[in-house]
Amino acid sequence: MTIRPWALLLFGLASLGHPSPSAARADEAAPTAKPLKVYILAGQSNMQGHAHVATFDGLADDPKTAPLLAEMRNADGTPTVCDRVWITSVGCLGNAYDDLREQTGRLTAGFGAGGQDKIGPEFTFGLTLQKHLDEPVLIIKTSWGGRSLHTDFRPPSAGPFVLAEETRQLWDKHPEGAHGIPKVEDRPAFFAEKAAATGVYYREMIAHTKKVLADIGRVVPDHDERRGYELAGFVWFQGFNDLVDGGVYPRRDKAGGYDLYADLLGHLVRDVRRDLSAPEMPFVIGVMGIEGLAGDTKGAMMHFREAQRKPAALEEFRGNVVAVETAPFWDDDLDALVERRQQVHGALEKTFRETDPQPTEPEKEAARGKAMDEAFSPEELERLRRGVSNAAYHYLGAAKIMGPIGKAFAEALVETRPAESPAE
Repeated sequence: MTIRPWALLLFGLASLGHPSPSAARADEAAPTAKPLKVYILAGQSNMQGHAHVATFDGLADDPKTAPLLAEMRNADGTPTVCDRVWITSVGCLGNAYDDLREQTGRLTAGFGAGGQDKIGPEFTFGLTLQKHLDEPVLIIKTSWGGRSLHTDFRPPSAGPFVLAEETRQLWDKHPEGAHGIPKVEDRPAFFAEKAAATGVYYREMIAHTKKVLADIGRVVPDHDERRGYELAGFVWFQGFNDLVDGGVYPRRDKAGGYDLYADLLGHLVRDVRRDLSAPEMPFVIGVMGIEGLAGDTKGAMMHFREAQRKPAALEEFRGNVVAVETAPFWDDDLDALVERRQQVHGALEKTFRETDPQPTEPEKEAARGKAMDEAFSPEELERLRRGVSNAAYHYLGAAKIMGPIGKAFAEALVETRPAESPAE
């Protein structure tokens, strides 16, 4: 993971040295009580999390991740329930624009996509916080799948959505519409829809956070309001919908093709801090890790990652905005197995379509099982079963990948002080 130690040191000190106004008042009222540490997690489907609990066993296969597995579940195999970490989450129960259903409780597995049996980065993020902070913690998670920064999460100071000049010129050449280009008569409706969607999820993210902070006791039992709270960190984990949008980023396969995304991220940091009255709140940007380390050397992924890293290099954000790499946690071997499985299934589906009469579903299932047995060793099949529960763009739905990512996000916010330093 490429995080500069000096940056993390400053980052941790920023978290400790800039309590919220409410935290300062709390210290006057109750000098022995620390403010409640509050962390905000936001993004799209990978912040929701698609790693099924059935893939926890995959962490046992690697000495690097096996110790984390011991923290993630109890001796009887059930997921750990945190004693001092509470969570409120909206957006994971569905993808509708009006989906603001909330989950609350002590942090454990089940706060991922769908609201049951899955985890996102929040699980090991909270476990890591609990290990390093001897005090209660509240996680506020707001995440909706399939949402962009250029429209859905667009921060207010970025202004309205504007069609890229190259895209506009292309549209002008095709008034009749073609290949996804709307007809001239349909374009007013397109822009009206864009205007209505712009910033919707940014506003919902801020609104839910303020709602929770106004009545923390609703989520954290026995919270003493005299303690106040400290906004101790914000984690942004999003990007796929921007990565693949050639209309908004027409030069995405070229250097600088995602400069707009980098600019929007800068606005996001400024606006979140402004709207939550937390001007020094530490900020983590999770750099997309799909494709692993190979993604740093090819195509749009390389340029997108460069854009995600840019805000952390700005002088105004130096020391309290950091880009955390997630590519080092990608599993190339597991990904290769998934690609082989897709090839096997794809070849079978082609055979099914060309067979007359069409095979029955039981016959298809038997053929799939036979093909997998022929194409994979028993050990490879077991690795797939234990390790994969979703597609590559969801980090394979692998707890072995998602678990270390959440841990890295937390460590970027709370650690790197010298071991001999006294606790705060």
